[in-house]
Amino acid sequence: MLDHLKRSAAALALTAGMAFAAEDTITLGMALEPPGLDPTAGAAAAIDEVVYANIFEGLTRFGPDGAVRPALATSWDIEEDGKIYVFHLQDGVTFHDGTAMDGEDVKFSLDRARAEDSANAQKALFAGIEAVEVVDPLTVKVTLSSADGSFPFNMAWGDAVIVAPESIDGAATNPVGTGPFRFSSWTQGDRVEIERNPDYWGEPVALSKATFRFISDPTAAFAAMMAEDVDAFPNFPAPETLAQLAADPRFKVIVGSTEGETILAMNNKQPPLDDVRVREAIAHAINRQDIIDGAMFGYGTPIGTHFAPHNPDYVDLIGLSDYDPERSKELLEEAGVSDLKLRLALPPPTYARRGGEIIAAQLATVGIATEITNVEWAQWLEQVFKGKDFDLTIVSHTEPADINIYARPDYYFQYAKQDFVALMDKLTVTTDAAERSAILKDAQEMIANDYVNGFLFQLAKTGVANARIEGLWENSPTQANDLTAVRWVD
Repeated sequence: MLDHLKRSAAALALTAGMAFAAEDTITLGMALEPPGLDPTAGAAAAIDEVVYANIFEGLTRFGPDGAVRPALATSWDIEEDGKIYVFHLQDGVTFHDGTAMDGEDVKFSLDRARAEDSANAQKALFAGIEAVEVVDPLTVKVTLSSADGSFPFNMAWGDAVIVAPESIDGAATNPVGTGPFRFSSWTQGDRVEIERNPDYWGEPVALSKATFRFISDPTAAFAAMMAEDVDAFPNFPAPETLAQLAADPRFKVIVGSTEGETILAMNNKQPPLDDVRVREAIAHAINRQDIIDGAMFGYGTPIGTHFAPHNPDYVDLIGLSDYDPERSKELLEEAGVSDLKLRLALPPPTYARRGGEIIAAQLATVGIATEITNVEWAQWLEQVFKGKDFDLTIVSHTEPADINIYARPDYYFQYAKQDFVALMDKLTVTTDAAERSAILKDAQEMIANDYVNGFLFQLAKTGVANARIEGLWENSPTQANDLTAVRWVD
């Protein structure tokens, strides 16, 4: 009997130990698999959703509140009214392969990002850099061609992380950063696994391991949550099931905001979309609330320009492109356009696939036919984003405060009006908060009046997690699943 009790106690202790051990691991669901894991050479949001603040770090970083915080730079001095930034680096930082991180790596990273042959998707972030000088191993001086009060903000983007020349060539499949987690494995089509970095320079993370599972189908995502095959789904692709999950005490539903302006992007150089009357006709044919209700089950905030409603500089311009199908027909007639058929490329997210069907039906009522093509992200990036071979597409731009993309001459919707470029140039050299606010408001009004794109809604962040998990971001000031503060609680 005593032996039996001892064996039972040992089994119980072992079970408890196993349960305790499991409490420092987490499995997250993601709707999209990244095309690679190098954030300095790809535009897909799914890259940063795995690596931002987990594997890779920059000089600065975004906190969960959107504020710019120190990261690999402990502090920075601003000289010549914002034309020179002197960054003071953390001491004792190593990359995951054991090599030291110092000023030479910072110089390499910034020079690489701004190089003529750079593959960085946000190359404009680095365009103002005139020179990068290593003062000493822990001090880097960056000289800009003109003053830029937003430079620390720019350096917080995932595209601006610090990488090493020794490992960058393999970063797409074997990323080597300085973060609190290091890459473990990638089973393509299924999952990426990362593990705690025992040599991390900063505060150790609570989790010993994290797994990102790729589950694109909304029904499968719901089933995975119900079966507890995943512990959390920070960007849950099945909003129609949120009420059921919220009623289950095992889970908590996390609803917040994102930087994701969801747009019906138009190719502004593709006839007849090069005619503002045709673009305006398309805008007036769209019933935003029907899309929010039908595709997002009510989660989303209507927008009338490319700016987040939670931003203090937001201007409500929805009235410029309100739902008015009769006005759409009048504008098409004025433009001399009839029997119009446009190609509509839809990437994988549910907002695009479901929203695209609704928009196609709305356009049909004003006489615009659409040819829908469902494309995977790799094809979208190659054909639409790089090749500009499209008429219409639907995408959520999740980068923070990114209205400046409308000034880029090579950007995929091909706007870059000179008056708008001048506004962005003025914004770059302006440091006064009130003046910057006025410029941003003018910029919002210009692209809204030019009907550059069909502005649909601000993407909500709807997540689901085990009720005992804390530390996941409620809002998304950038595209990330930052696990640095995530832990299990009793």
